[in-house]
Amino acid sequence: MTSTHVAIIGAGLSGLALALSLHKQNIPSKIYESRSASLDIGGALMLSPNALRILDNIGIYKNIRNRGYDFKNLYFRTSVPLDSYEFGSEEKYGYDALRIYRHELIDALLAATKEAGIEINYGKKFIQILTETENDVTWKFEDGSTATAACLVGADGIHSRVRKYLYPELEPMFTNAVGVNAAVPTSQLNLPPGFDLPVTIMNPKHGAFVIALQLADGSEAFIGKPKRAPQLDREGWNALLNDKQWCIDFLRQGAEDFPQVVQDAVSNIPLDKINLWPFYVVPKLESWTSKYSRVVILGDAAHAIPPTAGQGINQAFEDVYTFAVILARCQSHELERGLKIWQGGRQERVDRILELNAQIDARRMPRIPGAGPAEIESAPFDLEWLYSPDFDVMAEKWLEEAAGV
Repeated sequence: MTSTHVAIIGAGLSGLALALSLHKQNIPSKIYESRSASLDIGGALMLSPNALRILDNIGIYKNIRNRGYDFKNLYFRTSVPLDSYEFGSEEKYGYDALRIYRHELIDALLAATKEAGIEINYGKKFIQILTETENDVTWKFEDGSTATAACLVGADGIHSRVRKYLYPELEPMFTNAVGVNAAVPTSQLNLPPGFDLPVTIMNPKHGAFVIALQLADGSEAFIGKPKRAPQLDREGWNALLNDKQWCIDFLRQGAEDFPQVVQDAVSNIPLDKINLWPFYVVPKLESWTSKYSRVVILGDAAHAIPPTAGQGINQAFEDVYTFAVILARCQSHELERGLKIWQGGRQERVDRILELNAQIDARRMPRIPGAGPAEIESAPFDLEWLYSPDFDVMAEKWLEEAAGV
């Protein structure tokens, strides 16, 4: 399907990475973004080896590896260390994990799309699909203009407008939790020797408090904790975010019951470094494609994953790269079959991520009173399946298995 024109709705991380993945397969694409320009929004992301391998394949990794903070493990503790979870290892998987600001990654992706000659159309807000046939799809923008392509991909996030075409009544499910977080100088933490980061510090009264270093030199620390909350609309979340004192008070609440490092972390919180992250999920969807397979959703639009294992954006990168590989192997009349194979392979990995989330959550649960450290389940997770795949080989294998080869 090398001559197919693919239209991408959304110039975020998924949309830009998709365009570059298609370009690698010699498939032309255009990107349409509702905003007037790329915005410097969002905090830092944690990228694991599976995503970094994909970013390496599309020529991005070399330009971001020095813009973020390298690490290997996530740690869990109370006043004493409890457990750890591997998030990367150059020795085992080819890449350490990388914590990087979203805008740094966006900048690198934008530079690569410009170099590749990929067209990005800003100020083009997708409204609705007008027609879909066996050969193409036509849609409308808010400004009244229309466009047609052989395939339209919704890479427009958890609140996807494109998804409305496939599931008109579906709304993302709010988990009744919001993350309240900020960034402070690492020097403020007064870290004691042997206090490993990034860490989730658990307390039976106040839940979890997270600390993670960021910036290439580790000079800044992310701090945050979740709060049970009712669902709000966009204006409501913005109003809560603008109430900086409420955010600070919540981060400081119960700090005296955590280790001293938490008390130091919340002692001085810059107002311009405070953020909120409402947690939404998307229920498992029967299909990520439309009747004629000319409309596709992926990333958070198709399967927003809880953040437990830190795989949300990492799985989105898997989506876009394998989509491009499958698309390149399909003739136009094979599109429906090819995309079913793609979704089947991707859904299997997403399901395994959800199982991994449950295993991690189980380890974080309060222990039975009287249970000593020796009784804590601490066998390392087997993550070879998650971090080591060659995604070109994986996609080819999906096709071969479907063909009975």
